[in-house]
Amino acid sequence: MTSERPWLKYYDGIAADIEIPDITMYEWLREIAGKYPDGPAVAFLGMSMSFKKLLADVDRCASALTALGVGQGDSVLVSLPNIPDVVVLFYAINRVGARAVMTHPLSSSDELKHFATETNARWAFGVDMFGGPLLTLLELDAIEKVVLGSIADYLGAVMTIGYKLTKGRGIKKQEPNPKVMNWWSFMKLATAPVDYVRQQAPTDGSVVLFSGGTTSLPKGIELSSKAFNGLAVAMISLIGIRPGDSVLAIMPAFHGFGLGLCIHTCLMAASTSLLVPEVGTKSYIEALIKQKPKYIAGVPTLFQALMQMDDFKKVDFSELRGAYAGGDTLTPDLKRRFDEALTSHGGHVELEEGYGLTECVTGCVISPTGHYRTGSIGVPMPGTLAMIVKPDTTQELPPDTEGEICIQSEMLMNRYIGDEEATAKTLRRHDDGLIWLHTGDLGKMDADGYLYFSGRIKRIIKVSGVSVYPAQVEQLMENHPAIKEVCVIGVPDDYQMSSVKAFVVLMPGYEGSDELIAELRAYGKQHLMKWSVPRKFEFRDELPHTKVGKVAYTVLEEEEAAKSA
Repeated sequence: MTSERPWLKYYDGIAADIEIPDITMYEWLREIAGKYPDGPAVAFLGMSMSFKKLLADVDRCASALTALGVGQGDSVLVSLPNIPDVVVLFYAINRVGARAVMTHPLSSSDELKHFATETNARWAFGVDMFGGPLLTLLELDAIEKVVLGSIADYLGAVMTIGYKLTKGRGIKKQEPNPKVMNWWSFMKLATAPVDYVRQQAPTDGSVVLFSGGTTSLPKGIELSSKAFNGLAVAMISLIGIRPGDSVLAIMPAFHGFGLGLCIHTCLMAASTSLLVPEVGTKSYIEALIKQKPKYIAGVPTLFQALMQMDDFKKVDFSELRGAYAGGDTLTPDLKRRFDEALTSHGGHVELEEGYGLTECVTGCVISPTGHYRTGSIGVPMPGTLAMIVKPDTTQELPPDTEGEICIQSEMLMNRYIGDEEATAKTLRRHDDGLIWLHTGDLGKMDADGYLYFSGRIKRIIKVSGVSVYPAQVEQLMENHPAIKEVCVIGVPDDYQMSSVKAFVVLMPGYEGSDELIAELRAYGKQHLMKWSVPRKFEFRDELPHTKVGKVAYTVLEEEEAAKSA
């Protein structure tokens, strides 16, 4: 069935296959800057950076990286929000042949150390307002330098003063340290311009994003320039984005959705990436009103929250050419309500759902324009194949039969960092001779090629589109002296779609109380991202176990599902 690609009849004239240029991401940016030197590449809080200026800063940044000793095959940890620094740094790392290890700016010290150690990173870039956890990386002998940028790095004089008098006032001044420098001190390390020489092949590992892989702990997913470029080619073909358009980049750069679609795809289309430094409804509304982007994207949580804001009535969608939801399940009811909101605000498009995973950069399935089917996540994108197989096999199942979703494309990851076994389990060669990505997700495909997602084989909780790993949370919480045993699951949440709930068995001498819950929550905030911290706690005398002695988390999930029903 997959070989017949029944979904092609819904492409409406779009090419079924794609041709990926045999170049790196930096080389493609260089081409675009040559064709559209004066076109706006990046816009941020009132400033605009042309493609010519962006390329010049990327080249300067690459020279500064070389001065630090960064070279081919090295890893650079990047923990920056959506500010111009992250765009400049991302392509500069690609130019020198190193890997950009993209992490959440709000990652805890423990998480950052895990990311750095896992990838052998020797340099780290962050932002001053979240500098505390990043500076703890200096406790690792391998870290040679930490560079701290600022929201104000690329702002004009007036905006810089305004920033320093408001949000900038609360930023703690760093103690002098020879291993720590600010962004512009780092950029001054650049020497005279040198001719470009390719340092890595388009298929080499150039980006590391973190996700769950086939286990419950975060794994480094190594992706190539070819994978990111393939995504850009497919999306440009699919949505018709063109030079001069604009994309609202509120999805963060550490996420495949934000980095792959809202930044890289946007720039390769010679469009403007409208950078928003924080993910939130207030900043989203302000950007929609002031900048009127041609394309918007976000997790379902954001779209639901937007409609509840008083200022939403001021938004004009008449110039909008595309709206996309991903990172979590878009319910038919939310889609219906947002589509109605789009129309009532002058819009002529509908909210389209996408499905994907970090192992193929981001989206690989999307609802075709004008052909939405209730409950479906859509059809494979150009250049992508999908099939349903019997779990733990390569045997394709007939239409409307539930099994594991598998994806085949040129956008697949190279590997999981340091885990050959997990890589081999996830990337498998089928009888057709192709390498397929076994997603670990359950679903089915109808006779027309529409896919339907039904659940996750692998155990990950999606909180506002952010992956939360229960085993990581459980391991951390069980280090608290009051906890004997804990199990974490995802439960429905009116705002976040899902939130984290912890079922706790206490050590002798402890009693469940509001005070203890506050203490446990504070403990979680100290070591975890905010999305990973349990919002709810339930104390129990014992937890259900399987026959082999493992905590039966599925039993707790079933109990919570029954309560919701």
